[in-house]
Amino acid sequence: MEKSTRITNCKAVIIGGSAGSLQALLQILPFVEKPVSFAIIIVVHRKNSDEQTLEDLIALKSQIIVKEVEDKVKLEPGFIYIAPSNYHLLFEKNETLSLDTSEKINYSRPSIDVSFESAAEIYGNHLIGILLSGSNSDGTIGLRAIQANGGISVVQNPLSADMPFMPNNAILHTTPDFVLTTDEILQFIKEINIADF
Repeated sequence: MEKSTRITNCKAVIIGGSAGSLQALLQILPFVEKPVSFAIIIVVHRKNSDEQTLEDLIALKSQIIVKEVEDKVKLEPGFIYIAPSNYHLLFEKNETLSLDTSEKINYSRPSIDVSFESAAEIYGNHLIGILLSGSNSDGTIGLRAIQANGGISVVQNPLSADMPFMPNNAILHTTPDFVLTTDEILQFIKEINIADF
């Protein structure tokens, strides 16, 4: 990591991924120690029948509490929020989350682009967006929006991704602030937390 990771006043870290991203998440989230001074939001492509499986798995492995996402729930620091299957996850000005059932984007609902763009509008330069493994182009436009609003963009190194298409696409069509392996992403998140305390 050539750039400094001494990022202060981070309010939210939003992580997007698709195929292969669960393995990456499980290499990162269980090792993020509490307390954390920001909210962590996970947006991954999921089957409609998935229900609570992802939430249960992350809750079991992580030291940080997973909060159930319902419409109009308040986003609070120190918790993990996971976008439910078959809903787009949106961010409101009063720092609540809302759920939307409008048409799929990139064949996906939740859409990473939709959530990244929405979070960028609300959190601006207090937002960090991380894009993991995946097999389509979702997330690239959202990362561009995060950067345009002053936030930091991080892309998983395609060489460390099970499905490199999604991070490769982001690298081709944006200029990420960081391109990191999962171990480096974990260290990056830890250093944000140190900087914020």
